[in-house]
Amino acid sequence: MISEKKIEFLKQEGRRYIVGTPRSQLKAYQQELLEGSWEEVHEGLEVQLCPTPNGQEPFILCRSAERREKEKAMHERFEMRIEEGLRKLETACSRNRQQPLKIAERVGRLLGRNSRAAGLFTVSVEEVNGRAQLAWSKKEQWRQWAELSEGCYMLRSNVTEWTGPELWEAYIQLTEAEAAFRIQKSDLRIRPIWHQKQERFQAYILVCFLAYVLWKTLGKMCHEVGLGDEPRRLFDELGKIRLVDVILPTRNGKEIKRRCVTRPTQHQAILLQRLGMVLPSRMKITNCSEDFKARPRDAKHLRK
Repeated sequence: MISEKKIEFLKQEGRRYIVGTPRSQLKAYQQELLEGSWEEVHEGLEVQLCPTPNGQEPFILCRSAERREKEKAMHERFEMRIEEGLRKLETACSRNRQQPLKIAERVGRLLGRNSRAAGLFTVSVEEVNGRAQLAWSKKEQWRQWAELSEGCYMLRSNVTEWTGPELWEAYIQLTEAEAAFRIQKSDLRIRPIWHQKQERFQAYILVCFLAYVLWKTLGKMCHEVGLGDEPRRLFDELGKIRLVDVILPTRNGKEIKRRCVTRPTQHQAILLQRLGMVLPSRMKITNCSEDFKARPRDAKHLRK
């Protein structure tokens, strides 16, 4: 989404920006990845500023230990899948007469399903004596680059007076603001479709802003009681608690509606206690006729 054309648009009228960059641009900063001067933002995350020749746009290299472990596991998993698939194709070619075109198509689908590690393999399909013959090998140069760049990504900005950690923190704040807009489509299920009036745009932006304020408030509540800064997991867990409406018929034809709350699990009870929240312990009568209130024997029978 971030093209040079869009960057030029952002530069108009002195706009300031911090954006992500395509992963392919990391190649131009291989030396910085090897020998650059890194600054620690917090444990497991380092950044360094890499100014461009014109000095107008600093690039921010970021290296995350958590992200490195995740990408390393993904590369290993996809590499194993590709290797197993290629060995099966080799066995199929050796046992039966296979058409080279069909084998090439199967190789393409295999690499497409595991694209994260597809660059590691060099695969060729040839026709030998009317049979498909498959040959493949691994490129160690690709593996070396993958190991070097795992967990790394790069940001781009035209803000020159900030440090690398400050730019990274500002970028994270922008991603959180963007997440607030996504809340409208996921949690609130409000999509900005066909807004053609100014007041509708303004109303939508207001709802997005309020959602962001609530989200940050809940995140701060979680942080203060030692539950992290991300309330999403808390929502998922407490969202399993249900309200149940119980309808009790009586002999005179009237109905009593009581609302009860499912009993929380031990884990949910701990979360509620940490947040200082108490669920109602008794069922409440939400609909009861005066006729029924005047007949205590029916009520006594119902309690039994």
